[in-house]
Formats: sequence, structure tokens, C-alpha cells
Amino acid sequence: MVSRASGTRALHGLDQDFWGDTIISMNAFWNSFETLLGLSVEPRNLTFVQISLRGIIVFLATLAMVRLGHKRSLAHKTPFDAVLLVILASVLSRAINGSAAFFATIGGGVVLVLLHRLFAHMAYYSHAFGILVKGKPEIIVRDGECDFQMMRRNHVSVHDLEEDMRLNGNIDDLSQVRLARVERSGDISFIKK
Repeated sequence: MVSRASGTRALHGLDQDFWGDTIISMNAFWNSFETLLGLSVEPRNLTFVQISLRGIIVFLATLAMVRLGHKRSLAHKTPFDAVLLVILASVLSRAINGSAAFFATIGGGVVLVLLHRLFAHMAYYSHAFGILVKGKPEIIVRDGECDFQMMRRNHVSVHDLEEDMRLNGNIDDLSQVRLARVERSGDISFIKK
């Protein structure tokens, strides 16, 4: 008959064997994962396969980040949204080429997307904050008359205005325009008389 104390020691010994095997298996998995992605390799020594695998992982992570963010970050090309895309691309490219720590860089990308989402949320509830981060539309034509100072400030020439009138407003004559605005996205919108 096995005493309770020796039975407990026997079970404890089995636990140690089990956890020891698990830790060894996890270490072996991590080592092969590290080798596969070249996590401890100098950037210039990364192989084609390692860069390709890093690219696949970053692509999937970026897709998840953009879905976590919002559809607007790709649909509305405002400077507010463009900044996120440019910085996110720049940061995440470092994870692919090995010039920055792989997982920390992906984590930094997630933080950027969450910050963008937070700012968009704040802009939704605060018009003043929305103007600060997204800008505001500016009127460049009122009742068929151009505001040349506002056009100059927005780098819109008369030729640009006429082109946008034809392409976006289906208007051929400036006298038909009640209002034209340079929107926050940089597009020009027209309201006919």
C-alpha cells in the first residue's frame, strides 16, 4: 500500500515530468519559429524565405489592424487617414526587412491603429477636435464668383476648378455654381444654383 505522502510525491514527480516536457517542446517550437523568421539574424543575413514569411505575417497582421481600425481609413483619403496609412506602412516595413524587432513593430502598428480610432472617436463627439485633426471645408466659389484668396490658399487654380466642375459637378459654366468647397479630403464639391 502506498502512503499518501509517497503518492503525492509520485504525482508531483509526474507533474514535473509533464511540465518539463511541455517547456522543452515549447522551447523547441520557439527555436524553430525563431529560425524560420530569422528573429535573431542581422537584417543583411535574412534569407528570401525568412523575408517572405515575415511579409506574409505582416500582411495578415496589417489586414487585421485595418479591420480593427475602420473602413474609413481606406475609403476617405483625408490627410488624417493618409497619415495613418503612410506611418503604418513605414513602421511595418521594418518588421519585414528586419531593421526593427519583429513583434514589437507589429505591436507598434496596432497602437497606431488604435490611436487613429481614438482620434476619430473624439472627432465624432467634438467638432473642434475634428477640425483640429481633419481640417474644415473652405468655400472657394459663392454665387458664381471665385474667392481667389481662398483658392490660392488651397492651391486651386482656375483651371483646376474648371476641370473639377466638368468632371465632378457636370457643370460647364461658373455662373451655374451656387457654392464650391474644397472639402476636408481635398476634393472639390459643387452645389448648383
